[in-house]
Amino acid sequence: MLTISDLFVSKIIAHAQQCDPVECCGVLAGPGNVFEKLTQMTNVDNSPFRFSWDQKELLDVYLEMEDSNWTNRAVYHSHTHSEAYPSDTDIRMAGWPEAHYIIVSLMDKTKPVLRSFRIVDGSVEEETIEFV
Repeated sequence: MLTISDLFVSKIIAHAQQCDPVECCGVLAGPGNVFEKLTQMTNVDNSPFRFSWDQKELLDVYLEMEDSNWTNRAVYHSHTHSEAYPSDTDIRMAGWPEAHYIIVSLMDKTKPVLRSFRIVDGSVEEETIEFV
C-alpha cells in the first residue's frame, strides 16, 4: 500500500495539468513510509507520449535521498492521452524496483485519475493508495 498526503496528490495533479500536453515527471522521497519532499523534474523529451529525466536533476535528487537516508521513493509522471497504467516504455524504463510508480491520467481533463504500481523485472502490480 502507498500512503500519500492530499497535498502531494494535489501537487502532482497540478504539475501534470501545468505541463499538459507534455508529460510531467517527478520524484517523492522520505523516511520510512512517509514522503517529505516532492521534486518536480524536467521532461527532456518534451513529449506528450513519453518522458526522460534531466540527468543532472536526477543525480541531485538521488544524492539527496542517499544523504538523507530516505528509503521511501516514488516516481510519478503523467499520461496526457491514455489511462493511468504503465506503458511498455514505462515498464522497460522502470529502474528502481523499490519505488512506487505513480501515474496520473489526464485522459479526462476534468477528472484526473491517479494510480500507483510496483514494477519489478517487467512485472506490474497495482497497489492501493491511502490518501491522508
